[in-house]
Amino acid sequence: MSDALEPLHALADAAGLQRRWRDVEGRDHVVPDATLRGVLRALGHKVDTPRQIGAALKTLEAEHGALPALVIADAGQPVELPSRCSRAEFADGDTWQPLEIRDGRPIAPPEPGYFDCRFDGEETRLAVAPPHCPVPPHQGHRSWGASLQIPSLRPAGGGAFGTLGDLADAVETLAQAGADAVAINPVHALFPGNGEHFSPYSPSSRRFLNAAMADPVLLGLPALPEDESGSLIDWESALPSRLSQMRALFDSLSPQQRADLVGQPEKDEVLHAVFDTLDCHYRPKGAKGWRDWPRQYRNPASKAVSTFAAKYADEVEFHLAAQALARAGLAKVQDRAKAAGMSIGLVGDLAVGVDPGGSDCWTLGNVMLRGLTIGAPPDPLGPHGQNWNITGFSPEGLRRTGFAPWIAMIRAALASGGGLRIDHAFGLARLWVIPEGGGPGDGAYLTYPFEDLLRLLTLEAYLADAFIIAEDLGTAPHGFSEAIARRKMLGMRVLWFERASDDGFIGAHDYGELAVAMTGTHDTPTVAGWWSGRDLDWAETLGRLPEGVDRVNAEQVRDWDRGLLWSTMEGHTPRPAPDEPKAAVDAAIAHIARTPSMLALVPLEDLLGLAEQPNIPGTTCEHPNWRRRLDADLDELLAAPEVRTRMTMLRSG
Repeated sequence: MSDALEPLHALADAAGLQRRWRDVEGRDHVVPDATLRGVLRALGHKVDTPRQIGAALKTLEAEHGALPALVIADAGQPVELPSRCSRAEFADGDTWQPLEIRDGRPIAPPEPGYFDCRFDGEETRLAVAPPHCPVPPHQGHRSWGASLQIPSLRPAGGGAFGTLGDLADAVETLAQAGADAVAINPVHALFPGNGEHFSPYSPSSRRFLNAAMADPVLLGLPALPEDESGSLIDWESALPSRLSQMRALFDSLSPQQRADLVGQPEKDEVLHAVFDTLDCHYRPKGAKGWRDWPRQYRNPASKAVSTFAAKYADEVEFHLAAQALARAGLAKVQDRAKAAGMSIGLVGDLAVGVDPGGSDCWTLGNVMLRGLTIGAPPDPLGPHGQNWNITGFSPEGLRRTGFAPWIAMIRAALASGGGLRIDHAFGLARLWVIPEGGGPGDGAYLTYPFEDLLRLLTLEAYLADAFIIAEDLGTAPHGFSEAIARRKMLGMRVLWFERASDDGFIGAHDYGELAVAMTGTHDTPTVAGWWSGRDLDWAETLGRLPEGVDRVNAEQVRDWDRGLLWSTMEGHTPRPAPDEPKAAVDAAIAHIARTPSMLALVPLEDLLGLAEQPNIPGTTCEHPNWRRRLDADLDELLAAPEVRTRMTMLRSG
């Protein structure tokens, strides 16, 4: 290494960039220096000259050596501080209580929570985490539930897409069948009325809700008009129509009804409503997000934004009311789930990032990564890598703000449910970040304060009395699996990925207890689709079959895999033909039901024996992602004898 490059590498290390990484096949890679410079520039560091690099390094070292805005520790354990401490105390009501000091380190209070603290007279906040998260309740049987996409629900009365009102009916129906939980797709805020960006995993904000999902009937207000749709949701017309309907409802409310609905919103809520107002104003003029707005509106603290918000105060109030409808409606769904007998109720889903042009990036500024998107590096299983065109929090931004926006996001996700799934939970430890305009290979892994984020997640789960599912599919960062296990976060054990060393499938009793056993996810083929080869049909259509493999070859490999899976699940009975997947669906659900895992989750598509999956990763318009609807009302579908049999399997476990 040349002397000229040593400061650059030191700055990269201090900024949390991993210069070396290992792919899924164990091959080591080194990130080029040009890539390091590009990512460092996006993180806000000047790196064109040795003097600039040295200054940036000194700034980072000074920030890391100062007392942080939030100190994070485990209950009753030593608190890690930048330097030794001789006197420490925490606020207990109106009085200050001393903390024990051992070897220059304070010992955290024994009770979890947030505390005002003073270390050698310098004030800060202290977050104290319990040893582990809550786990799913055990009431004489292993918990089970169904996962579903809310928009896919089709009520008896019609509608363009499923809403929270339809979800409320669905949880009661599933509760009557003995389910303990319903895992739902992310309900984060999208861009209001925008029919182009409807993926629940590319939201505008993870701190607020998708108001299009709201159902005024849940709050005793008039129902919205019903637009009908076919087997696929026409989001391009449905979302603008829903926004117009909600505006008409808002206009019909009295001033007192509006005030009661909106209440006393926090500053962040108001800013999000202002964002939605600006987005609705400028999107018809071609803007794709806040970065396309006139310059005076790109800073939420500007006088121009305040003037705009005052001019369109009625519209801002409408968006506040829409959020309030969604928030109260989601809480009503959870209340109905619990009242119907579910021990868990809703299990939410936290997306891994947000749209760079959305509300979170506008309102939070440099707390978010600017000029960087998130994806996955090229490796032998994905030679081209992936760029998801979303972004996330900046590690330095989180430290500067005492993790407040991240905590707000987690609280919002836990507000109405008994559990929460963290999508791509590896992102708690590291994310592959790519300078905007670059390809997936132009990125690097950015390290996050893993232990601190785990502690905060454990604390918030404890305060919400909810369990955490950490989506851990793929190659885990070093130490990740052991760390989440210590915190009693549940891993995901998905049928298709539970393979033995000889490429067979592992037995049901080999699944871990601290896990969620699943027949599939929204990103994997359904059991019927895999058994019949429907996913191979799509792979052929999309040009995704491996190089040198045609559909006939792929079917031969699949038939071998069918034999391996069937021998694991059933063994002694004749294997059903590919075009007769019903027995395979039954066997897969029975297999999951036999596992010792704390929770069994089955996608609604598998309960119903459907062949099509909700989403194929890496596609947009090539496959009807997030558009599929159920054929009938859920009550009717679950009444089918084969479906009732599958739910009995899960219930009896």
